[in-house]
Amino acid sequence: MTAVVDWGLRDYPESLAAMRELVTSRRAGSIGDTLVLVEHPPVVTVGVEGDDGSAAASGLPVVTVERGGQATYHGPGQLVGYPIVDLSPRGRDVRRFVHDVEEIVVRAIAAFGLTGVHVKGRRGVWVDGTRKIASIGIAVDHWVTFHGFALNVSVDLAAFHRFHPCGFDGQVMTSVERELHRPTSVAEVRPHVVRAWQEVFGSPGRLASAPDPEAADRTVDTLT
Repeated sequence: MTAVVDWGLRDYPESLAAMRELVTSRRAGSIGDTLVLVEHPPVVTVGVEGDDGSAAASGLPVVTVERGGQATYHGPGQLVGYPIVDLSPRGRDVRRFVHDVEEIVVRAIAAFGLTGVHVKGRRGVWVDGTRKIASIGIAVDHWVTFHGFALNVSVDLAAFHRFHPCGFDGQVMTSVERELHRPTSVAEVRPHVVRAWQEVFGSPGRLASAPDPEAADRTVDTLT
């Protein structure tokens, strides 16, 4: 069975340390696959592709991390999910995993009448293929995943205008609240994310026929 842990509002560096501890526990088999849900105070995180300097110039706190991709913003009103998943029973299919993480968001926002789509070559979840409502950034350590998705619910979208999120102009970002044209809370969205997580990851799922034997110890670039 999969589990869900809700950390509420928690500082990013503290959350990062706790997430890494969960990865260690999952590798040891002392916990099962677990989805961590959390909101963070304002912070920009920068993945392994780095950033063009705009994150440092944004005036926001910046943390460099081991996930794939470039820079993105976290703040109150954004529901962040960290799936701590052992990919070995799931065929070590990293690409499938990333798609399924996107699918959690697609199913969750569908409950509000919003159609999220996967855009080829552009990770994350998009509305109408032009407005990005969620970013995805994954890392893998010995086939255990960490980092995850950031779903914009009622987050201050103006923060994205202070740098180039994922290499894009900040205008590309949207939120559930903006799309619905009404106030929307993280508490309102959270149960739909939990349901979607259980639907998508509640069983070992599909197995890949030919896993990549060299992918276990490298960070996977999945936030673009």
